[in-house]
Amino acid sequence: MVGGFFSGAGMLLRGFRFWGRRPGVMLLGLIPAAIVFLLVLGALVALGFGLPGFTGWLTPFADEWVDPWPTLIRSAIGAILFGAAVVLAAVTFTAVTLAVGDPFYERIWRAMELELGGSVPEQGAGFWRGVRDSAALIGLGLLASIGVVLTGFLPVVGAVAAPVLGILLSGRLLAMELSSRAFEARGIPASHRRMLLRGHRAKLLGFGVATQLCFMVPLGAVLTMPAAVAGSTILARSVLDAAAGRSADAAAVGPAAATDHRLA
Repeated sequence: MVGGFFSGAGMLLRGFRFWGRRPGVMLLGLIPAAIVFLLVLGALVALGFGLPGFTGWLTPFADEWVDPWPTLIRSAIGAILFGAAVVLAAVTFTAVTLAVGDPFYERIWRAMELELGGSVPEQGAGFWRGVRDSAALIGLGLLASIGVVLTGFLPVVGAVAAPVLGILLSGRLLAMELSSRAFEARGIPASHRRMLLRGHRAKLLGFGVATQLCFMVPLGAVLTMPAAVAGSTILARSVLDAAAGRSADAAAVGPAAATDHRLA
């Protein structure tokens, strides 16, 4: 479990190393990431300025309390709401950036696929499939944000559990979406993709959490996005190679078992 988690995180590091080998291709990935980042950042800044008034509107009952309790309760609620907004912002950033920058990220995906070797699909999943998947990801991100808000109101543990849950949920969503390109390019439907990833949960989570933590660093989302596309390709290929290995072993065991039965 722990080994798989750090293996997944290491795949993001391998994605960053791809900058040194294909800087031209990776630089293209900065363009859509920077544009979407500025839009998402603007939305978060506007939310930050509006939060004091919003939390005051949510808690009119605290007006009668003695200081410092109104400030403390409103600050706590504001922090929970802002944390949920950050989760939704990270997922929205990834979804919109992948949709807008599909031609750029397909070049990164293909370059990494060719470096890894083996059979490489002729083309990716396509723009409109990416738009559909991005819309679905934003919807899941909204549900995750609601879960973070509800967790934040748990007594005693909520203040710690909410941000941890936010990082875990958003990280998993990011990893699922980023790695989907390699599967969809091979015509693997979402249901089969989830089945393949089921045996690699720790690796998927490690990659996603590492990506989410990098996104939380100032300007980290812009610099990390090309590396995340490259690293997620490594993640998807490792899952596909493992599945192919199991199929080959099963095919080898089948004839051998039949031979042993005839000999008996």
